[in-house]
Amino acid sequence: MGALTHYVLKPLSLIGALNWGLVGFFSFDLVAWLFGPMTMLSRFVYAIIGLAALIWLFIWIFSDTPTCEYNHRNRN
Repeated sequence: MGALTHYVLKPLSLIGALNWGLVGFFSFDLVAWLFGPMTMLSRFVYAIIGLAALIWLFIWIFSDTPTCEYNHRNRN
């Protein structure tokens, strides 16, 4: 599950967050600019990013292990 979250879900969520930041601050939709406004490809990109965020949310909520990479043994 670590590879899925590290290599797929985190980058897709970051892309979605950056796109919403651009929309909020500058009224610029990067996905629509790259793929056209509401074309099939842009809708697919929005859907994939949304699914990645939902999967990431469920992993974060229902995970048994902490998401922090802090190791308590290295504490002085």
